[in-house]
Amino acid sequence: MNKGTHRAAPLNALRAFEAAARHLSFKLAARELHVTAGAVSHQVKQLEDYLGVALFRRLTRALELTAEARSLLPKVQEGLAALAEAIDRVRAREDAPALTVIAPPNFAARWLVPRLARFTQANPSVELHVASRPAMIDGRGDSAVVPIADARDDTPMAMVRFGDGRYPGAHVDEVFSAVYVPVCSPALLTGAHPLRKPEDLRFHTLLHDDTVTEEGARPSWGDWLRAVGVAGADVDATRGPHFSDASLSFEAALEGMGVALAMKPLVRPEIEAGRLVVPFDITAPASYSYYLVTPEGSEDVGTVAGFRKWLLEESATERAA
Repeated sequence: MNKGTHRAAPLNALRAFEAAARHLSFKLAARELHVTAGAVSHQVKQLEDYLGVALFRRLTRALELTAEARSLLPKVQEGLAALAEAIDRVRAREDAPALTVIAPPNFAARWLVPRLARFTQANPSVELHVASRPAMIDGRGDSAVVPIADARDDTPMAMVRFGDGRYPGAHVDEVFSAVYVPVCSPALLTGAHPLRKPEDLRFHTLLHDDTVTEEGARPSWGDWLRAVGVAGADVDATRGPHFSDASLSFEAALEGMGVALAMKPLVRPEIEAGRLVVPFDITAPASYSYYLVTPEGSEDVGTVAGFRKWLLEESATERAA
């Protein structure tokens, strides 16, 4: 072979060689490749020129492989098979059903993702894309302009939103309502000032979740304390650090920093594992809920329908808990 030549071996010539070597016939190779026998012969000659060796002994009525051809053939077959497999995989991926799910960060991390294995196991062919966005919370950033469907992409989409449930042009299902309870580390139930009644909160740090900025959309510490008849001089509802994300306030509670107000479904694993406790099982409702929002007419079609059915079944078990 010309050592100054660095161009890749011609692919069509490799295919022609492989077929001819397998059939030991240019005519049969041509029939398989849907070309003429002369074209196959020409491609094989091109490969021989490229390699600088003869690949066939051309007998009167047959072809015979040279030693070089017998050495080359297995690797060519392996390479062509690998190429065909890669192409099939790309085509299969392009044909696979897809779904994009967008949810609020706290819901996605603490409730959705821990359950997703059940969905993917039941729907192994679905190419799932999950994203978390603060804009899925009504009143946060650009939440008012988040589209029901992304016009730049024809991938089916489902959104989980935390809000008032009014989303024109969409089909809306309530996932579960938001009910808040105080949570804290078990360590706060003992010590110099154990948490035994709501009034004991005056000895502890209150952790404030500022994820939702809309007035009345979720209960504040002031709302909860008024609901249980403890406010004003007994417990100062304004003191304590503020967190821009609910997960941060939960982590602070886990570390024993203070007491947070949390939606039970989002911290249920920590409660069941004993890492968090509910010192007073006194709930305070919110005006916001979690909703599954899908483009009108898509709720019963394709991957959106499958995800909707699964999500509502999962949330039903949550509501029953």
